[in-house]
Amino acid sequence: MDDTPLPREAVLVVNARSRRGEAMFKRARDALEAAGVRLIAAHGLRDPSHMAPTVRRSVQAGAPMVIVGGGDGSLSGTVDELVGSDCVFAVLPLGTANSFARTLGLPLDLEAAVAAIANGRRRRVDLGVINGDYFVNSASIGLSPLIGATVPHGLKRYLGRLGYLIWAVRCFFNLRPFRLVIDDGNVEHRLWSTEVRILNGRFHGGVELSETAEVDSGRIMIQAVTGRSLMRLCADWYAKFFKLRDRDAHTQEFVASAFRIDTRPRLRISIDGEVLTRTPADVRIAAAAIEVAVAAD
Repeated sequence: MDDTPLPREAVLVVNARSRRGEAMFKRARDALEAAGVRLIAAHGLRDPSHMAPTVRRSVQAGAPMVIVGGGDGSLSGTVDELVGSDCVFAVLPLGTANSFARTLGLPLDLEAAVAAIANGRRRRVDLGVINGDYFVNSASIGLSPLIGATVPHGLKRYLGRLGYLIWAVRCFFNLRPFRLVIDDGNVEHRLWSTEVRILNGRFHGGVELSETAEVDSGRIMIQAVTGRSLMRLCADWYAKFFKLRDRDAHTQEFVASAFRIDTRPRLRISIDGEVLTRTPADVRIAAAAIEVAVAAD
C-alpha cells in the first residue's frame, strides 16, 4: 500500500438512478466538502449512460481523483476511463451488493466511506478484462445473467438484495446446466457446470465466494459450480452465504493470468451485474491497473 496521501481535490460523479443514489448525492457532496475534500465539480446523473463520458472528461481535464457513487455496475462502467492515467479512483458504495467496496475493505456507511476518502491512502489494484472490457470485481455465467437481463429496475431499486432474491427464485427454474471449457494456455479443462464466477476479488453479489481471490494478486480466478444438479448450486450458495466449513465442496477453482472460456450452448456473461457479452470469452488480468482510495487502516 502506498503511504502517499490522497488528493484533496476531486470530481464527484454519482449514479442518481441507483437504489440510493438520488437520495445520497447531495448528502455525499456536503459530507465530502465538510471533510476537507474540495470538489472541482459534482454530477448527480439520472442517466447512467452519461457516467463514463463524464468521468472521461474529468480525467482528461486533469482531475487528481474521481469519486464514483453507485453500485458495482457503475464502477465497472467508468473504471476503463482511468486505466493508464494518474487519476485516483474513489468509491462511494451506493448500490445493492457493493461487492467491490467489500473487497477493498471499505465501509458501506456513507459518512464512513467519505472519511476513508478524506483520510485514507492509495492502493494499486488489478482489474479483470473480458473480451476487452475492464471490470472491477466479478463476472458470471449462469444464474446472474438471467437475473441481470430480466430483473425489473423498480424491483432492484426499491427492494435491493431482497428484490434480487425474489427474482433469482423466479429465474432459477429457467436455468439449465451447460458444458464448460476452460483453457489456461497449458491445459484444457472440460466439465459440466451450472454457474461460473470470474473473480478479481472475494465477493460476488455481496457474498464472500472465495477466501483466496485477491484484488492485487496479478492473477484471476475462475470458480465453477460443478455437475448438472441445480440443487448443488443452491447448496453452494447456502454454504457460502452462511460460511459453512464445507462451503467449497461444490466448486472447482482455476487461477491464472489469462483464460479462454467457452460453453455449450453459448451463454450470456454479466459483468458486475450488467449483461455485456457472451461466450466464448477471453479473460485476463490487468495487473496493477489503477490506484484506488482505501481506508488508512
